Amino acid sequence: MAQRQIKLGAFIPTTSQHAAGWRHPASRPQDHLSLDYAIELAKTPERGLFDAYFLADGLAVNWSHGASKHNKNVGYSDKVVGFEPVTLFAAISAVTKNIGFIATASTTYEEPYLLARKYASLDHISKGRAAWNVVTTISAATARNFGFSAHPDTKVRYERADEFIEVVQKLWDSWEDDAFLYDKESGHFFEAAKQHEPLHQGKYFNVQGALNVSRPPQGYPVNVQAGQSEDGRELAAKYAEVIFTAQQSLTDAQAFYRDVKGRLAKYARHADDLKVMPGVSVFVAKTEYEAKEKYALLNSLIHPDVGLAYFQV
Repeated sequence: MAQRQIKLGAFIPTTSQHAAGWRHPASRPQDHLSLDYAIELAKTPERGLFDAYFLADGLAVNWSHGASKHNKNVGYSDKVVGFEPVTLFAAISAVTKNIGFIATASTTYEEPYLLARKYASLDHISKGRAAWNVVTTISAATARNFGFSAHPDTKVRYERADEFIEVVQKLWDSWEDDAFLYDKESGHFFEAAKQHEPLHQGKYFNVQGALNVSRPPQGYPVNVQAGQSEDGRELAAKYAEVIFTAQQSLTDAQAFYRDVKGRLAKYARHADDLKVMPGVSVFVAKTEYEAKEKYALLNSLIHPDVGLAYFQV
């Protein structure tokens, strides 16, 4: 068995992960599109020796998490706008050295070739620190932004996701590690025999040509997922190297751990091939009383419309 070691990931959006974090007196929501501020946030966990910095993402303005039922012209939630994660991490990677970057991207509303190219590029730019948080997109509001008549149902989204990951990995295998020769004397830039087209024809995708980026430094950027459903757990068992979870009790957490780990064998994978990373919100203070005061202050800032919207999810 591999040596047991805690892996730490930081989830610090520029407007806070908490539903009302942006309203805290010390928060800087006006800087949510400031690269300097984003760099500051990323460098903090790197100094603390965290393994990864994670950003979620969405492809629609989700008014259900912030529009007032009484005034549709006012939004109370911060979960509507932000940087595209791969773009942001490419910039942050230039001023960091060790921390990994987990960027979210959708298998429902993106295409394998473009996604494979983005993450291969990020892996090269960051010198092997890229990870892809695979999502199928839960928000039905996204469909209207991409010409879909309706948001695909769960079964279709996960079936598409399975094939999507397969295609992306074929694209990352387009070039062998030593395919590029850069031989100025002979004029050979690469060895043609070491380039492999995916030639993929499936239910959802037809992708024939090789990726126009050489093999990522990691081979495959790290595959991260957060599926809690039956389909999500099965997809994670097949492909994921990290799975996020947010169980509310020790019993539920242990059951989730056993369940996802128990699924790996059917895919010829070892239990150690998948790391389970539970989410936790930490409130630090000199005393427990002061920590609870911090927590209570944040919760008191949640606008009623936002709180009700979260109960409806």
